Formats: sequence, C-alpha cells, structure tokens
Amino acid sequence: MNETDVINAYVRELKLATFRENAEPYAQDAVREQWGCLGYLRRLLEEEVTRRREKSKITRIHKAGFPQMKYLEELERNELPIEGQAMLPILETLDFINEGRSAVMYGNPGTGKTHMAIALGVKACLEGYTVFFTSIPRLLTQIREAKTDRTLRNLEVKFERFDLVICDELGYVGFDKEGAEMLFNHLSLRTGKKATIITTNLPFTRWEEVLKDKVLCAALVDRLCHKSYLINMTGTSYRIKETKKLTKKI
Repeated sequence: MNETDVINAYVRELKLATFRENAEPYAQDAVREQWGCLGYLRRLLEEEVTRRREKSKITRIHKAGFPQMKYLEELERNELPIEGQAMLPILETLDFINEGRSAVMYGNPGTGKTHMAIALGVKACLEGYTVFFTSIPRLLTQIREAKTDRTLRNLEVKFERFDLVICDELGYVGFDKEGAEMLFNHLSLRTGKKATIITTNLPFTRWEEVLKDKVLCAALVDRLCHKSYLINMTGTSYRIKETKKLTKKI
C-alpha cells in the first residue's frame, strides 16, 4: 500500500470526505503557491470544517420541523404591530436563548406572530442552536401518544434539551382537563431554564376559554410569563391588507 492509499484509508475511517476530495488538487496548489506542509494541512482542514458547518445548519433546520421557511429579512417590519416592531431587534440578537427567557406573542390572526417565530427559529438554527417547532394541538397529540406507548419520559428529555422550542397556535383548539394538565406539565419542564416562544390568538384574560380550568390556567400564565417577553401583536391582518390592495386594483 503506497502513501496515497494509506492516507485515503485514514480519511475514510475518520469520515473526512471533503478532506479526501480536496487532497490532490490542494497538493498541486500547495506546490505551485509554496504553502508549505502546515499551510496545505490548514487549508484542507478549513474546507472540511466549513463543509461540516454548512451541513450541520441544514440538518438543524430539517430537524426543527418548520412548516415553511421564513426569514427575518422577509418581514415588512413597518407593517408589524408597534410592540412587534419594538421587540424584534431585541429578540433577533438571540440573547433570550442564552438567558433561557421565553416570549409570548399574542394577538389576532395574521399579524406576523408565526412568521416572526419561525424566522427567529431559522436564525437560531443557522447560528448553531437546536430548535423544535410544533403547534400546540400537535404537541398534545405527541404527549398523548407517548403516554400511551410509555415513552413519555423520552419525549420530555428531548423537549427539555432543545435550546429553543416554538409552540404555535395556542387558543385555536380547546383542551379537556387532562390535556390542559399535560400541556402545563410539559411546558413547565422548560420554564426558567430554556427559551420557549408561544404564539396565541388570545389575550391572557381569555386563556380560560381553551384551558377550561381556572386554577390551571392561572398557573400556566404565571409560569409562561415569569421573566418572559410579552408582545402584543394585535393589529390589522396582513391578509386583510393584501385583500384591500387587490380590491383597489380591480
């Protein structure tokens, strides 16, 4: 086995695909441009690390489970409700993730809550954070199924570990008492420790309409609001604005 074969065997074992792919062309560049041994090795490793980082970003975004890709750059910031405009520069630093602080965005449908939440999640993925996106109804279904399969603890451990969890659409579907208790227990796993974004079409005064338990509702609001950013996203729906624009053109 010659030197090249030995090197290829090592890089295959170490799973350095990019390293192996660039070894020969970079060797020619190294001779021509007189990089030296260390310069040659550094460039190979830089390319390997860069490729792996890009793949990691794609993997994190895929695992997050976003229903669609939304970016902060796409937001028409001047069209957001006043509090959304004020809070977005603070949230997009992602400091709230490091601080384990949560954000509750509440207001009528169509004002940019989900877009903001997804866009912040995508940015977090790109910057190395692990993110999980779910709707509240889907989360409850997962909890019920895990409880039936006796895998609830596994689900709880995964839920706790994410750097950021986004729970969309609180308020669209009501819960029975058991569902409310399961949601409370699950969200409580993260309060005060890890960042969670909640979007809801209901103000806190109306959460009892979906949770059906006054005491549990008060406890959940208390947990979610403690040291959290509370963002009033009440405003005119983007969809209504678009409809009016189209109507004027007719």
